[in-house]
Amino acid sequence: MSKTAMVRARIEPELKEHAEAIIEKLGLSVTQTITLLYKQIELQNGLPFDISLPNEQTQKTFTATDKGEELTSCESVDDMFDKLDI
Repeated sequence: MSKTAMVRARIEPELKEHAEAIIEKLGLSVTQTITLLYKQIELQNGLPFDISLPNEQTQKTFTATDKGEELTSCESVDDMFDKLDI
């Protein structure tokens, strides 16, 4: 089958740079990566990963932490486990 259709999108330059560096490390081209994504969408009849809105508790947590509130700092992994009571 001939590959003649084009996909064009505008994205943030930094996101493009970071993503393409990872794609290159994987040994893929951007075209191959987009083709893989489209093929998975076709095969799964939807996006190949979950996308959902955060629940109310998660949204409250995001809002608080964005304001620098309700944060806990840990000195080490052991300190973190102690604070989590694990």
